[in-house]
Amino acid sequence: MGDRVQELTAAGVLLLQGARAFVSFLRVVAGVLLVASVTLNFINVLARYFFNASIHWAEESMLFLMVGCVFLGNGVVAWSGRQIRMDVIINMMPGAVRDALSLISELVFIATALTIMYFGWPVIRDLFAFDQRSQSAEIPMYIPQSLIPLGFAIMALLVVIRLLTGGDADTSGKSGH
Repeated sequence: MGDRVQELTAAGVLLLQGARAFVSFLRVVAGVLLVASVTLNFINVLARYFFNASIHWAEESMLFLMVGCVFLGNGVVAWSGRQIRMDVIINMMPGAVRDALSLISELVFIATALTIMYFGWPVIRDLFAFDQRSQSAEIPMYIPQSLIPLGFAIMALLVVIRLLTGGDADTSGKSGH
C-alpha cells in the first residue's frame, strides 16, 4: 500500500486520506443509527409486554433509522468495491478484458447512482415544500426520503475517489460474495 501512496500526487494522498476519514465517519453514523433502532425496539418491547403500553411512533422511527443506516452505510460498501455486481463472467476473462469490464461496470454504477440522485431531489423538494409528515411520528418526510439520493451521491463520490486513488489495497477490487 505504501508504494501506491507514494505514486499519488499530494492532492491524491489528501483525497485518499479524506475519503478514509469520511468512510470511518459513515461507519460510525450507520452504527449509531442501527444501535438507536435496536434500542428503540427494545424499549418498545419492554413497554408493551411489561407495562402494557407501547410507543406509538416507534415502528415508523425504527424504519427511518434503518433507512439511514442502509443508505449511509452503502457508502462504506461502495468504497470497498463490494456492491452487488454480475461479475461471474467478468471474473473468467483475461486480465486486461476483466479490468476494462470492471471499469465499465464502475462507470455504469456511477451513472446509475447519479441518475437516482438527480431524479430523487425534486421529490425531496416537494416533500419539503408541502411539509408532508409521517403518520405516527410526525417526522418531516423530506428527512428520511433525502437519505436515499444522499446515499447514492455518497456512493458515486466514493467510487470516483476509489477509481482515482486506487482506494484501500486490502478491500478494493475483491468480490463481496
